[in-house]
Amino acid sequence: MAKYSKSAQKKVAKVMREKKAGTLKSGRSGKKVTSRKQAIAIGLSEARRAGAKVPKKGAKKTAKKGAKKSARKGAKKTAKKSRK
Repeated sequence: MAKYSKSAQKKVAKVMREKKAGTLKSGRSGKKVTSRKQAIAIGLSEARRAGAKVPKKGAKKTAKKGAKKSARKGAKKTAKKSRK
């Protein structure tokens, strides 16, 4: 899991409280936010704008990226061979 700074954690906690109270609004449309994931994303983007330590958008930890790729390629090749 990604590591966030204390200030980023505080921002997300504040936004989650707003969501629970029903006062959290989406940026452009101004609609009420009901999704937990969307609330977290709003909190992280606010923290990012404030200069807190937050990983880049869409960044995920993949330690064994090469191993997974080669395993998938092998599975695809065997599937193609079995069809012939």
